[in-house]
Amino acid sequence: MFRRWCVPLAGATILASLIFAAGTAAKAAKGSHAPAAQRSRPREPVFRPAGHMTLPFAARGSIRNRVGSTNWSGYAVGGGSYTSVSASWAEPIGICASDYAYSGLWVGMDGYNSSTVEQIGTEVDCSAQGPNYYAWYEMYPSHPVHLPETVHPGDYFTGSVTFNGGGSFTLELSDTTSGWSHTVNASLSGAARSSAEVIVEAPSSTGGVLPLTNFGTASIAGATVNGTAMGDLDPTRIVMVDSSGGEKDTISSLSGGENFSATWLRGG
Repeated sequence: MFRRWCVPLAGATILASLIFAAGTAAKAAKGSHAPAAQRSRPREPVFRPAGHMTLPFAARGSIRNRVGSTNWSGYAVGGGSYTSVSASWAEPIGICASDYAYSGLWVGMDGYNSSTVEQIGTEVDCSAQGPNYYAWYEMYPSHPVHLPETVHPGDYFTGSVTFNGGGSFTLELSDTTSGWSHTVNASLSGAARSSAEVIVEAPSSTGGVLPLTNFGTASIAGATVNGTAMGDLDPTRIVMVDSSGGEKDTISSLSGGENFSATWLRGG
């Protein structure tokens, strides 16, 4: 998927931000590690499963620390130097009412207020053949990498990204239902580590943000940053919206500082 990042939205900057998000996302993901269901796609897909947040709207009403984004939903913390982030989730069931729609769920650092990205997660995309499930990681500016393991709807995952020092990161995704775990050791020079996130995302292409797969309700648990409950770090709640501010999903408050849910409302 093309790069998907988070930049402040303010009135007339919407169009410029869309052009910026598309332009910085110009290269498509490589498919060599894609599961069988993905290999029928073009060698250079028009989307890639990772990136920065785009178009945050200013906080609304009386809800403190809330923004809207055209491609992200969930929670982010910023303003610090972060060394780890982790969370668990059940892979949502994709309801494919139309041929093409896309949705990812991941944990990571950066992309909220920086140009670097270190992310790992799962994806459910809709095509004419129905829902396709897979896992991936990304260390931007390198292409996202599809993991070889099989992803099933309903499987319970735990994802984490840990900074080891000296530009070194460990990204891990475990499927505790199917019993597999994939660990990636990667380096990224100049990683900002200025934010940490747990996010449901709609990918983007050269035409802008793509339709969001109907994922029903995604439940996220155990969201921690630097070994601390995310809710203790004054996080920002992010709700996915269209360019007019209409909500595409709802994000619950954090329960126990670590648990929340995202509920799909509409794809466009």
